[in-house]
Amino acid sequence: MDIPESALNAARADVLRDLQATRVAEAGAINVLEDAVATRRWWLEQWPAGAAYIGGLIAQDVQDALLETPVGRWPLCPECDEAEPHAVYIHPELGGPDPVWQCEESGATVAPLGQLRPDPPV
Repeated sequence: MDIPESALNAARADVLRDLQATRVAEAGAINVLEDAVATRRWWLEQWPAGAAYIGGLIAQDVQDALLETPVGRWPLCPECDEAEPHAVYIHPELGGPDPVWQCEESGATVAPLGQLRPDPPV
């Protein structure tokens, strides 16, 4: 397995763990993830040096695509006690070797990519 493919697999696993932790890992969300991985596979083939950025980029792609689905904003911030639910976003914005989910309302880092805490059962 070459380095770009291992980076894609690691990124897919991280985003899948976050989808599972937030209880949205249903068929539609998994399809969104697979589409993002396929799209970024081509991108990574064009720019193999971008492997360090791929996790954050795939997470952003999934987040953007889920806005157009019944899931909507994902993942929601688990830290703020505000009445209005809001999402957390990947930082640094253009990716990097250690992407984290960060609340733009409070500035708090919520979790590294792939390490969101599980939502409590409903």
